[in-house]
Amino acid sequence: MAEHSERKLFGTDGIRGVANKHPMTPEVAFKLGGALVVQARERGRDRPVILVGKDTRISGYLFETSLAAGICAYGGDVLLTGPIPTPAVARLTTTLQADSGAMISASHNAFEDNGIKVFGPDGFKLDDSAEAQLEWLMSEVRHARYDRPMGALVGAARRVDRARDIYETCLKAAVPATLSFKGLRIVFDGAHGAAYASGPDVLADLGAEVETLGVAPNGTNINANVGATAPERCAALVREKRADVGIAVDGDADRAVFIDETGTVVDGDAILALCALDRLRTGRLQGKAMVATVMSNLGLERALQREGGRVERCAVGDRYVVEALRKSGLTFGGEQSGHLVFLEHATTGDGLMSALQMLAVILREDRPLSELAAAALDRVPQVLRSEVMPTRRPLNTLRRAQDVIRAAESALGTEGRVLVRWSGTEPKLRVLVEGPEAGAIVDIASSILSAARTDLQA
Repeated sequence: MAEHSERKLFGTDGIRGVANKHPMTPEVAFKLGGALVVQARERGRDRPVILVGKDTRISGYLFETSLAAGICAYGGDVLLTGPIPTPAVARLTTTLQADSGAMISASHNAFEDNGIKVFGPDGFKLDDSAEAQLEWLMSEVRHARYDRPMGALVGAARRVDRARDIYETCLKAAVPATLSFKGLRIVFDGAHGAAYASGPDVLADLGAEVETLGVAPNGTNINANVGATAPERCAALVREKRADVGIAVDGDADRAVFIDETGTVVDGDAILALCALDRLRTGRLQGKAMVATVMSNLGLERALQREGGRVERCAVGDRYVVEALRKSGLTFGGEQSGHLVFLEHATTGDGLMSALQMLAVILREDRPLSELAAAALDRVPQVLRSEVMPTRRPLNTLRRAQDVIRAAESALGTEGRVLVRWSGTEPKLRVLVEGPEAGAIVDIASSILSAARTDLQA
């Protein structure tokens, strides 16, 4: 295989954009389907099988058919699951022994957008090099380097009738048989997305009393004032129904936001701390360590350290959390945004799995979520500022900004930290500062942005 160029279509989580506008066009999806077949053949498969799932967006039909057409055109077979969560695609790819899995979703974005995430035969998201190979193959497919088969060698597509049942069975199997959800009153917000059916079904099957919203998708209402990015209605329903907990997932259900019994959204780092500490105390935290991204609060590190654990840091994105876990031989990690990875149960972030594991913690502790969250994490004051700059240059060339950063790090010492990074898609500089005094860290963030602006205008 020739050396592959950098990725242009794939971003931090697959291909994504406005549906029917480049790069999210049926033509691109067709080429990707062909490339997935060719990539599988490079691994020695004669007649590859590709599993294709989707969320509830109206454009899912467009991309499901075009992706399947590309797969069939290059001699692969297609397994169509219909609407299921992203982690279900990862799970079914391995369970059904497919060569790749493709999830058609734009996650938490509005319905006008769509995207495609790709999983390998092991159920893990492809790494950067594999995605770059796919893009190279898509170019070769476009130039007709690879012949399309004829006759009986053309691929076929079929529906997987029990896709959702298989996934739900795996979810329920991850809950210890000694735990019962009976007596728990839960509000579940499905974001009118991929988990609109699985979420309520699994919780009810485990014995919980479930109140729902965001479970009536119509193709255009996914994430519309519901779900993980808009948990206010879920919080209000928790208060109205006097529920024990609220759970709001996003459109493809790979993450979850939790609401305590008072109707307050629980800090994502507090959820990470609760799950990690539960595992640490019961001897289930592999290596006595977890993985969190650079965005997680310093308080998370301190919470683990107090009980003999530690936190490893990685880049932003649940894919990088998984990569760090695998590299270090660990099993639990996540992002403060609600992506939690329980590697002993799932190969990617899974909102429903996160919900079940968090509910298990509440049951074991037999205390309300508000009390548990308050005790788990002392959050260090944090400020995050972003600013579009006149141009973009490597951070180490910004002399004035580097001087301010070094001075801030020296002043904060072990009581805080400074993180400065460029956005992945635009000339926007992001500055995160943590420290004991809220006013001081705001001044530090402003000074760094000001110095960087001066550097880039020079």
